[in-house]
Amino acid sequence: MKAFALLAATLLATPLAAQDYRQRLPQDEVIYFVLPDRFENADPANDRGGLTGDRLKTGFDPSAKGFYHGGDLKGLTKRLGYIQSLGATALWVGPIFKNKPVQGPKGQESAGYHGYWITDFTQVDPHLGTNADFRALVDAAHARGMKVYMDIIANHTADVIQYRECGEGSECPYRDRATYPYQRRGGVDGPAINPGFAGDTVQTPENFARLTDPTYAYTPYVPAAERVAKVPAWLNDVTLYHNRGNTVFRNESSDTGDFSGLDDLMTENPKVIAGMIDIFGGWIDRFGVDGFRIDTAKHVNPAFWQSFVPAMQARAKANGIPNFHVFGEVTAGMEPGYLARWTKIAGYPAVLDFAFQSAVMQTVAENKPTSVLAALFEGDVLYASGEETADILPTFLGNHDQGRFGRWVRLGNPQASDAEVLQRTMLGNAMLLTLRGVPTIYYGDEQGFAGDGNDQDAREDMFASKVATYNDNTLIGSKATTATPNFDQRQPLYRQIAEMAKLRVATPALTRGRQVTRAGGDGPGLFAVSRFDPDTGREFVVAFNTSARPLTQAVQVEVGSSAFTTLTGSCTAKASAPGSLVLTLPAFGYAVCAAKTR
Repeated sequence: MKAFALLAATLLATPLAAQDYRQRLPQDEVIYFVLPDRFENADPANDRGGLTGDRLKTGFDPSAKGFYHGGDLKGLTKRLGYIQSLGATALWVGPIFKNKPVQGPKGQESAGYHGYWITDFTQVDPHLGTNADFRALVDAAHARGMKVYMDIIANHTADVIQYRECGEGSECPYRDRATYPYQRRGGVDGPAINPGFAGDTVQTPENFARLTDPTYAYTPYVPAAERVAKVPAWLNDVTLYHNRGNTVFRNESSDTGDFSGLDDLMTENPKVIAGMIDIFGGWIDRFGVDGFRIDTAKHVNPAFWQSFVPAMQARAKANGIPNFHVFGEVTAGMEPGYLARWTKIAGYPAVLDFAFQSAVMQTVAENKPTSVLAALFEGDVLYASGEETADILPTFLGNHDQGRFGRWVRLGNPQASDAEVLQRTMLGNAMLLTLRGVPTIYYGDEQGFAGDGNDQDAREDMFASKVATYNDNTLIGSKATTATPNFDQRQPLYRQIAEMAKLRVATPALTRGRQVTRAGGDGPGLFAVSRFDPDTGREFVVAFNTSARPLTQAVQVEVGSSAFTTLTGSCTAKASAPGSLVLTLPAFGYAVCAAKTR
């Protein structure tokens, strides 16, 4: 084990740039996802984004979980060594675009620290730094052989457009196409407007040129102070938005409603399609980024993505980026069929694997049968290119919306000791870093962050925090708190992730290898798979024990796999019979066993 770890560490220490990071496939990566505002503050001068006044003007309040805390791109660049030493080979950076600093009803305001309330799609938010700072980050990552994935949004902008019927800052109920057709003002009984408009499914410039009056559902307007708030300038045209009120997250409103009041772009309009291709293609041209994570992907009509994704892939190839990774956020996709649908109807090359997150949470945190994991992987055939697509799905245990995995472990096992919580968390990490897909580590998980909930409660600071509800949290595997900086490379979770990530990137079977389920049961216990080296066919057995008791159990292996070496955990040296390997695992234990080559 120690010898292999040393070998893996040596391999990772070799400058990845010399290995030509551009040639790595998406499944070769270990992704680290970070919100820049919450990671490291290297330049306090930009904490208020160049604005003056109180927090409702600047958005800055490091003591409030819903406001800017001061992290920036220079801080992220400063900590690249820490991230790479964890074993990450790709950096997914939360949205960096200029945001509306503060929005929300009076008394319920919060800031755009997360990056999803964009006003200027061409510039870095001043709270995070400058375009030059982003250039420095990308260049520094590339110099290390690390890729950089941008988090992008095409579904909406910040909440700027208001509706006369509702009052500024008030919620507006969704008004559907049937009751409020595009060709009538204010409902079916209203006066005729937009003559000749054939509906939003006829996606030609000539048709949308006839959609000139946006008062079919509401009367939209832009407050005087924000009439030119958006960049590029075309985004200030209210006719390029749906203007139908808030989505209820189902049926037609899922595509055409405002997401919590955010201005929902009319992505059916060729002007919007061309504009978004120009915006995000420009970031590829200027900075040479390696992929896009697409926010709120399922809230955009599929035809938009059928144009947008190929355009981004072509733009990347023209810039010498052959393996540009595009993955969409399809929330609530807790089973493969729902997720797979979007790889077919929208043409997403990949989607975030919410089904994987759900299955690991159920089996490791909630003590559900290991057959849940077996069923998950049976669904891989449903994706657009079957198992080839499943191999490039970014997998994860927790994130900035779902909450952190450690919290789910504690909720599912309220009587568990600190040691057991750590063991279960490590078991989840082992699954993430050895099973098919592209493992995605949420920043802070390696320091034992567990959070109090989802959303703002799972977005703690890595630098010394001033948020009381973060600082009273009990970390996993550590006596530290978030009141002090948390970049400890001796933390047991950091060390485990680093070890497993190095094992993964040094073992082609764990990145590109075919996966076959070997064991799953009707309760907590053994789950095992075999993964096969894509060039030699060598078998690697990966096994997990989700139960609180040690187990000894035989699993099927290839008949030719007669002797094994241990890569992690503890493995039997020889098969007990042709095609059978007996595994012994401690409670919440795991092992990776490599068949010896002849």
